[in-house]
Amino acid sequence: MQRLEQLHQWVAQQFPDQQTVITPASADASFRRYFRVALPDGNTRIVMDAPPEHEDCRPFIHVARLFGAAGAHVPEIHAEDLQQGFLLLSDLGSSTYLSALTDDNADTLYADALGALAAIQRASRPGLLPEYDRAHLLREMELFPVWYIARHKGVTLTEADSASLYEVFDRIIEVNLAEPKVFVHRDFHSRNLMLTAPNPGVIDFQDAVYGPLTYDLASLFKDAYIEWPEERTIDWLVRYWEAARQIGLPVREDFADFHRDYEFMGAQRHIKVLGIFARLYHRDGKDGYLKDLPLVLKYLRKTCQRYTELRPLAHLLEKLDPEEGTVGYSF
Repeated sequence: MQRLEQLHQWVAQQFPDQQTVITPASADASFRRYFRVALPDGNTRIVMDAPPEHEDCRPFIHVARLFGAAGAHVPEIHAEDLQQGFLLLSDLGSSTYLSALTDDNADTLYADALGALAAIQRASRPGLLPEYDRAHLLREMELFPVWYIARHKGVTLTEADSASLYEVFDRIIEVNLAEPKVFVHRDFHSRNLMLTAPNPGVIDFQDAVYGPLTYDLASLFKDAYIEWPEERTIDWLVRYWEAARQIGLPVREDFADFHRDYEFMGAQRHIKVLGIFARLYHRDGKDGYLKDLPLVLKYLRKTCQRYTELRPLAHLLEKLDPEEGTVGYSF
């Protein structure tokens, strides 16, 4: 209650002599919360509540300026209070891609999303964002044995299984680090893209890094919250790859190499996400992500069954979560 009172007082300071109405807008998987401020003239603003003992607003501000300068439609920052952990932002609305996507509009909406992503990637320069290095990639994947395997499934890996898993991690990271590097949003998916004009609005980018080019594509097309036929996502990938080559983005010359990068990047992300979703439930008491585990597992299984280097993980997943039959094809 004290935190909410602080927020109301801060908003009142931003709009002296104006009657405002503050309502919850959304929350995310961190300690951040968002509130919508309705103003007397009918306009609205968003307040980010990021308790400074848990969150740091500075990365959000930094990335907002980088991505905004690149041409992406990100929230405008109207006021900031780093000491209290409040930001006053423009309101990009409440219609997420997840709520808006249909079979009929998907081609158009994903084309808009890829245009925004390409603009961000074209602006990439080293030294401006944290490096998505080996230690970072591995640390994320290690959430999987700790939180998904041990805590969620209640399984203790044998030494042989653990060694095999880390060999797979090494192979995935080797492919990830060999990719060309760009600015990486790190959560570029249907819940963080807003239906706006201009479209899309891009949010939740404070964890952006400088790293593998296909990461945000894997987030977008192997989305934990919405599934599309693989033939369709490959068609979208081809369109991106062709456009990226035309505008000078450092994609692979051969689409097969580019697609392999994308597949291995998706594997890294999904290994991490399984750990994160399990941790959100067991540590943080947030059970809303448990329903998304099956789709994440499905993506990961498909990829691991296709590539010989990843087969040991496919076998481990089968032990943890047996399923009937096999999925996918092999390269």
